[in-house]
Amino acid sequence: MTQIAERPTGTGPADPTARATAWFDRFEAALRARDVAGAAEQFATTSFWRDLVAFSWNLTTVEDRAGVADLLTATLDGTDPHDFRLSEDATEEDGVVTAWFEFATATGRGRGLARLRDEDGRLVAWTFLTTLFEITGHEEPRGTRRPMGAEHGAQRDRRTWSEKRQEEAASLGSTTQPYVLVIGGGQGGIALGARLRQLGVPSLVIDKHPRPGDQWRSRYKSLCLHDPVWYDHLPYLKFPDNWPVFAPKDKVGDWLEFYTKVMEVPYWSSTTATSASYSEETGTWTVEVEREGQPLTLQPTQLVLATGMSGKPNWPTFEGQDVFRGEQQHSSQHPGPDAYRGKKVVVIGSNNSAFDICGALWENDADVTMVQRSSTHIVKSASLMEIGLGDLYSERALAAGVTTEKADLVFASLPYRIMHEFQIPLYDRIREQDADFYARMEAAGFDLDFGADDSGLFMKYLRRGSGYYIDVGAAELVADGEVTLAKGEVSHLTEDAVVLEDGTTLPADLVVYATGYGSMNGWAADLISPEVADKVGKVWGLGSDTPKDPGPWEGEQRNMWKPTQQPGLWFHGGNLHQSRHYSLYLALQLKARFEGIATPVFAQAEVHHRS
Repeated sequence: MTQIAERPTGTGPADPTARATAWFDRFEAALRARDVAGAAEQFATTSFWRDLVAFSWNLTTVEDRAGVADLLTATLDGTDPHDFRLSEDATEEDGVVTAWFEFATATGRGRGLARLRDEDGRLVAWTFLTTLFEITGHEEPRGTRRPMGAEHGAQRDRRTWSEKRQEEAASLGSTTQPYVLVIGGGQGGIALGARLRQLGVPSLVIDKHPRPGDQWRSRYKSLCLHDPVWYDHLPYLKFPDNWPVFAPKDKVGDWLEFYTKVMEVPYWSSTTATSASYSEETGTWTVEVEREGQPLTLQPTQLVLATGMSGKPNWPTFEGQDVFRGEQQHSSQHPGPDAYRGKKVVVIGSNNSAFDICGALWENDADVTMVQRSSTHIVKSASLMEIGLGDLYSERALAAGVTTEKADLVFASLPYRIMHEFQIPLYDRIREQDADFYARMEAAGFDLDFGADDSGLFMKYLRRGSGYYIDVGAAELVADGEVTLAKGEVSHLTEDAVVLEDGTTLPADLVVYATGYGSMNGWAADLISPEVADKVGKVWGLGSDTPKDPGPWEGEQRNMWKPTQQPGLWFHGGNLHQSRHYSLYLALQLKARFEGIATPVFAQAEVHHRS
């Protein structure tokens, strides 16, 4: 191993850079000798190695020395890791040495982050992240490899960039089949499409809406991002530095449309996939689509469902829904408050969408009641930005040299098994800082929680994708009684009211079901078959054995961004941060398969419950 710096980095063994260098020297020496036991001994008794594609052609986390030995036994010869080097000087805080590093494999180049600490008088790895960021010989055309654009000289029958793009678009789906078909053209599908474009993988993104970004434009008019801008960049092209901290939905939609065009993402609007089937004999899919009302058959090798982290809307079934004379909508269909001024509206649910919709309706003089059926975690937006995200995604972080890319790797380096331990102190600070706010919410009768283990919002998101609200103001309406709070399960609907199980009657002209979404597995069941959906199993969740995330433990997001039990079927999505970060690893897996590079998958996830 070599250091990046030529200058002396310290005066003795206490210097963190020297100590980290010595650790990597020992680790690489064991790897070169194919000494699996010796390499595993460089890890702590309790330790975690998270690998994103580099060793495993999977997204997987192994634990403790036995897990490290399992990973290396299965992958070491084929991976041939070498040339480990620090990419910057190591640091030490609270007895933990943090070391950024780079390395090479038989396939490509990687980078990672190690946390090292003393155990029994030796420096050993506590957490270890390895990621593949490019495939040797198939690097993206960036920086010094960027295309020339102009073809200087005189040529007969020269074709311009525009003509080439038109020819490519005309042939796609007819004389040329996409290797990868991405179903879903929101931020996830577009980000993946951009990655695949840069990697030279023939691909096509399809979406049912008329224009890229319509997924956002079509939602209720008050919708905006609750995550800050530094957390939300897309690959390659960051938001400009005057972009608002919280982007309104239509601005997000316009950016996605602009991004799709300038990144040259092959994208079909007004296109719906109606069925898909896989041929074991040919290893390809047959996907029937309707493009602007015309039927068409596509035959990709890889099929990616990029419909977000959620599946189909959860429509609850209550007695009397057929006799209710007013309107009923799922939150995904809610057009906004304009038509409901002066109306009585009952919103069933108490998470993000419910609060957003209640707030917008109140602002437009509707008489709004929120029905809370289970406890909700609430965190004020300002507190989340300051305490929860500020060290990684903020102007403060950028000033400290923490770029979005670096922040993504820091976040990825925290093993899911112990991530809650890092989150709990943050939410303890938030609970103390906002104690008056929480007291007012409880005084109003609102049932609060901070997650099953007090680890807050992000763990709830990873485990179940629901049960929280980032407060941008609407919680104050509940605390002040401006939005009426009702609690309990719904018994039935009458012609003009919602009736709760305790007999409470809530008059209504409109009922909004802010009742969330099912697993993405449901899309696979509808598009392909229930049998394939059963074969794949649940999508999302960690197996944490907390509410709505039953075990067994898997240690990664189930079936997301990695091989599934159904050959050629992948799932991609999540928030903007996840779409940006994990699209790289999914794209590299697809690129390797397109190029015929061997991709032996270590620790293929087992199948668990669909619901």
